Parts: sequence; structure tokens; C-alpha cells
Amino acid sequence: MRSDVASLPGSPERPNEDWGAAAPAACGRGGTVVLLDGVTPPAGEVGCVHPVPWFTARLGGALTELSASRPEMPLREVLADAIRRTADAHRATCDLSHVRTPQATVVLARWDESAVEHLVLSDSALLLEAPGGAVRAVLDDRLDRVPDEVRRSVAATDRLRNREGGFFTAAADPAVAERAVTGTTPRAEVRALAALTDGASRWVELFGAGDWAECFGVLRKEGPYGLLRRVRSLETREAARGGARRWKLHDDATAVYAELGGGLDDGGGAGGWGRTG
Repeated sequence: MRSDVASLPGSPERPNEDWGAAAPAACGRGGTVVLLDGVTPPAGEVGCVHPVPWFTARLGGALTELSASRPEMPLREVLADAIRRTADAHRATCDLSHVRTPQATVVLARWDESAVEHLVLSDSALLLEAPGGAVRAVLDDRLDRVPDEVRRSVAATDRLRNREGGFFTAAADPAVAERAVTGTTPRAEVRALAALTDGASRWVELFGAGDWAECFGVLRKEGPYGLLRRVRSLETREAARGGARRWKLHDDATAVYAELGGGLDDGGGAGGWGRTG
């Protein structure tokens, strides 16, 4: 396993609410990737004394521990247990029933010598690269189905948040794990994988600078930080042109990249960026 993680805050005045990690499996065979994109609450009462980065760090740590150390536990159960643990950590001080209680999107991927499991909840993306170079994007598109005019209204969006017919995020209810997009792919069909928060997937989804396969090519050659650098350049260029294509010029952006094989020449070079794992 060879991996790299990069994350950039959307603004130097605000803490980064994303969280990402890659870790080897406790048994020494395989590994796990975890990615969270914390949901920025609107100004005002949210029922919780903790900031979003506290929540994503707690949830992300629990997800990494459970997915790496409990290979017999399905990923939906991993997510449910991690949500339960995190909720228990602030149940006594916070109103966890509040619609804007701290929450996050989730990407989980775990592999051993036989299979690659995945779980995606809300609008972060998981990319799976086959040995031949084909790239498959695993997406939860329920938030994308919400009309733009609804998404521009906090009240209207909240009426669809974690509701049937709307979209789902990891907050305080473990039952949301059953709403996640999950699946399994034979290990031989996956050479590498990547997880992107929507601040990083802007390269494809907002700016159309390339498709998912081309995005994966950037990750392979330049590493996650190279992709994030490209996104920031596109955002700055768009601003200079006077365009405002989304609510925020810059969003927190995080990318996690992992090569599942152990060799440097496992189907292609990785350029000059540093890797860990």
C-alpha cells in the first residue's frame, strides 16, 4: 500500500472542516481509506457546543480504527458504530436532534487480498482505477437531485436533510448508515483508488477540466496536492473573470490517493510526489 493525503482550507480565516486518512489494515494485509467533508452550519443556533472539525476528527478517527481493525464488520456497521461513538461523546452537552447538529459526508474504502469494499454517503466521490486504467466513479447523487433553487435556501434544504426523498449525511443517528451507497469489487479489478471531497472534485464537476479518468491521471502523476493546486488555480481564474459559479470561491478541499499494490511499478509511475504508507 502506498498512499498520500492532501487538504487545503477554503479560507485562512476558517478552520478546515474536511478530514482524510489512509491506513494499513491491522492484520498487515490490505488497508483502508477514510474521507469526511464536514457540513458548514449557517450562522446561529445549531444545538451543539462543538465545532465541525471536532466532529469530523472524532468520527474520522473512529471510522479509521474500526475499518482497519474489524475486517469482519461490514462497512455499514462500521459507519453506524462510529456515528454512535461520536454521538455518545457529546450527547450529554448537545442537542443531537437539531437538524444542523454537526454532520459530514463519508467515503470509506477497505481492501484485502480478495476484495475492495466501498461506502459513500452524500456528495464526496470515490474513484476506483482498474489495472487497464479505466476509472469508475462511485457517487451518491441524492443531493445533486435537489433543485438549485431549493439548495440556495437553508430552510428548504433542512427540510430534506436526512429525510426520505431528500439526502443523507452522517450526523447523530446510526440508522443513516443503511442509506449509504455500498458495494464490493474483486481486488484483482482495482489497481488504485482515490477519495475526493466536493472541494477537490470541482476539477471535474464544476470546471469540467477533465473527466474522472483524467482526474485520476493527475492524482497518479502529481499526487493529491497537485490536484488541489489545479483546483485553486481554476477558482482564482474564474474569480478574475468576474464569474461566481458557486456560493463559495474556495471550499475546503481534500483528496486521498492509495495504490493497492506494493510495488512502485504497479501499472504506472506516480511521478515525483511524496507518498506514505
